[in-house]
Amino acid sequence: MDKNLKKLKKILYEVDDINNASSLLGWDQATYMPAKGAEARARQMATLGKLAHQKFSSKKIAKLLKKLEPLEKDLDYNSNEASLIRVTRKDYEKATKVPAKFLEEFSNHASATYQLWIQARAQDNFDMVADNLEKTLDYSRRMANYFPHEHIADPLIDNSDEAMTVSVLRPLFADLRKELVPLVEAVVAQEPADDSAVKQFFLQDKQLDFAMMIAQDYGYDKKRGRLDLTHHPFMTKFAIDDVRITTRVNQNDLTDAIFSSLHETGHALYELGVSHDLDRTLLAGGTSSGVHESQSRLWENQIGRSKDLWQYYYPKLQEVFPEQLKDYSLEDYYKAINKVSRSLIRTDADELTYNLHVIIRFDLETDLLEGKIAIKDLPELWRARYQADLGVSSETDADGVLQDVHWYGGQIGGVFQGYTLGNIMSSQFYNAALAAKPQIKDEISQAKFDTLHNWLKENIYTHGRKFTAAEVVKMATGKEMTTKPYIAYLKEKYADLYDIKF
Repeated sequence: MDKNLKKLKKILYEVDDINNASSLLGWDQATYMPAKGAEARARQMATLGKLAHQKFSSKKIAKLLKKLEPLEKDLDYNSNEASLIRVTRKDYEKATKVPAKFLEEFSNHASATYQLWIQARAQDNFDMVADNLEKTLDYSRRMANYFPHEHIADPLIDNSDEAMTVSVLRPLFADLRKELVPLVEAVVAQEPADDSAVKQFFLQDKQLDFAMMIAQDYGYDKKRGRLDLTHHPFMTKFAIDDVRITTRVNQNDLTDAIFSSLHETGHALYELGVSHDLDRTLLAGGTSSGVHESQSRLWENQIGRSKDLWQYYYPKLQEVFPEQLKDYSLEDYYKAINKVSRSLIRTDADELTYNLHVIIRFDLETDLLEGKIAIKDLPELWRARYQADLGVSSETDADGVLQDVHWYGGQIGGVFQGYTLGNIMSSQFYNAALAAKPQIKDEISQAKFDTLHNWLKENIYTHGRKFTAAEVVKMATGKEMTTKPYIAYLKEKYADLYDIKF
C-alpha cells in the first residue's frame, strides 16, 4: 500500500473509533440511559464530537490528500483506494468549513433538545421545546451559511443526499403530489378496509419475537446485532459486525412493532452488507439517506406488506395469536395491513399517503429556513397543511408537530427528503432485481430471501459509500432515477386491493 494512503487510513480508523463510541452513547441514550444522565451524556457526546472533528479536520489530512493526488489519477475510479481518497476529500472540504467550537455547541444543544422533546411530547406541550427549536433553527441557518449555496437548505440537504437541491426536489415533489393526490382520493372514496384484525390486544413479547423471526429470515444476524425498545425506532452501526435496530410496541396495534422492526431491518441489512474491506473508513456505510431509505422501505413495504410474504407467515401468526386471528382470513389480514386512510402520523402512514407527509415537512422546514414562517406558528401551520393535503387535522401537538424526532435531535432542513427519494428508488431497485432474478417473487412466498438479499448486496450494499446515489442507481438498474416504477407499483397494488381502476 502507498505509504501516504496507509497514513490516511490510520487517521480515519481513529476518527471512526471516536465516532462509533459517540454512536454507542447515543444508542444508550435512546434505549437504557436513566433520565438524570442526560446532562452528562450531552457533555460526553459533545466532547467526542469535538475530538473527532479536530482529528479529521487537521492539516495532516490536507497534506496527505495533496500527496495522494498523483496516485488517485493513476487508480481506477471504481477501486476502493480511489474511492476512499475521493470521498475523504469531499468530507474534509465540508468539515473544514465548520468550526469545531460551533459543532460542539450544536451537538450539546441537540442532545439537550432531544431530552426536552421527550418530555414535551409526553405532556403534549410544544411550548416546552419551542425556545430550543428556535435556537436549532438559528444553528441550522448558521451551519448552511458556512457553505456556498443557491438555497439556504441546499447545504443541509447535501449532507445526507449529495447533489440534491431545493431546485431539484421541489418540482420532483410537486410531480409526485400531482400523481398521488388523485390516487388517494380514489381509494378513500371506497369502502374503507376493515383493520379490526390488527387492532386488538397482542402481548408485547410475542410481537417482538415474531418481528425478530422475520428479520432473521430476511438475513439479519443476531450475532452481529440486537433488537431493543425506544421512543422513535432507529438503526445504528458501531462496526460492520455490530449493527443494531430498535422498535416500539403498541399492544393494541399489531402492525406497529412488526413493520417498524422490518423497516429498521432494511437499514441494518444495508450496513451489514458493506464489504469488510471498507471497514473503519469513510466508505463503510450507506451512500445517502435516500438509498438507505430505499432499503428500509423495500423490506418493510414491497416485501413486508406483500401478499406473497404473508401467504407463508400469516398461518404462523395465527398460531401465535389464535384467539385474536381465528376469524380473519389471509385476505382480511392483507387488506388490514395495507389500509389507506388520511392519517396524522407519518411513521404509521400507508404507502399511498406517506409521501404527502414528507412533502408537508419538507415545505415547512424550507419555509422556516427562508424566514417565511416562525417557530411559534408551527403547530397551527402544521394543522392547516394536514387539513389541506390529507383532509385531517390533529387536536394535539403530540400527534402533530411533535411527532417526529428529527428537528428536535439535530438540524432543521435536509432530514426528510430522503424518505421520498427512498420510496422512488425502492421500486426501481426491486424491478431491476426481479428482471435479473425472476424467481424472487415465488421465493418470497416460501420465506426464501437469499436471492433478493444477495442481489442487493452485490449491486448496492457491498459498495458502501464508494459511489453517489445517482451512480448506484445507474449501475444497479441501468437507468437514471425515475418515479415511473414507483407510481406503477402503487397503482397496481391499490387497484387490486380496492378493485378500482386508475
